[in-house]
Amino acid sequence: MFETAVQTFTSPVVLFFVLGLLAAFARSDLAIPEAIAKAMSLYLMAAIGIKGGVAVSKSGIDATVVSALGAGIAAGFLLPFFAYAVLKTFGKLDRINSGAVAAHYGSISVVTFVTAVEILTGQAREPGGYMVAVMAAMEAPAILSGLLLARGLGSSDDSQSTGEMLHEVFTNSSIVLLLGAFAIGMVGGEQGFGDVQPFFEAGFKGVLCIFLLDMGLIAARRMMDSRAITWRLTLIALFLPLVNGIVGTSLGIGIGLDAGSAAALGVLCASASYIAVPAAMRLALPEADPGIYLTMSLSITFPFNVLINIGIISAFAAYLAGTGVGP
Repeated sequence: MFETAVQTFTSPVVLFFVLGLLAAFARSDLAIPEAIAKAMSLYLMAAIGIKGGVAVSKSGIDATVVSALGAGIAAGFLLPFFAYAVLKTFGKLDRINSGAVAAHYGSISVVTFVTAVEILTGQAREPGGYMVAVMAAMEAPAILSGLLLARGLGSSDDSQSTGEMLHEVFTNSSIVLLLGAFAIGMVGGEQGFGDVQPFFEAGFKGVLCIFLLDMGLIAARRMMDSRAITWRLTLIALFLPLVNGIVGTSLGIGIGLDAGSAAALGVLCASASYIAVPAAMRLALPEADPGIYLTMSLSITFPFNVLINIGIISAFAAYLAGTGVGP
């Protein structure tokens, strides 16, 4: 466990995130232009998608891939129910905000996943490429669960909102680019990937470092500006990723995934969306408070996952798989 923690905290991608946090807390004027941040986001999603597609084209779609997809979809749909119960009882939130926040904690964070893949690869536990497809498949089920919990889907107004919400989810730039790049990687295969491999691999780690620097700045500044988060919600934002990570990792090992892929599933379950789900909630649940669900997912859970929980999940997956806690 100690060795895994050292590897996590000495990773440049994590250290750049810490630098962003420290710079923001020190009220530095350091900032990444929005256009550059958007370009980096597109690059990272395209890179992880195409590399995942190439990996699946080499291994093929087998029972393991199908099991991982099924486990991811089931987790995405069911995890919000647990989060809702905790938020409603211990968190003292109303039904609408409990449902909105619960949707975030069943969905996924692409950046957390990309960071975890980089860290796991450095620990010689690279997840299977098919985990990119699992990641994309976990987005929508959690949103549907959150809406169901927040107000049900029975009225005609809700049906209209649900249709618009589904369109928003499935045409979201993250999902379109991830699935599109994944498909391109599968069709092109290893041979086709060779022509663009230098672009998508040589600069990947460097771009991820600068991107996480920006995320550290954003997370810390939002945390300092927020007035809607109570101590109860802060504890929940730390508790849910711990429990969800354990559940997801155990599920991955239980269906026969290797340690790296099981850890990746655990990270997906532990992560909380702060891009696609907030967009969907603004459309479908405009009465929910963004100051609550965005601050919890982006400013508390995201830093906790990057700095601490990825290392915990990696060590836990290795322990369950019987490979020890070292690489």
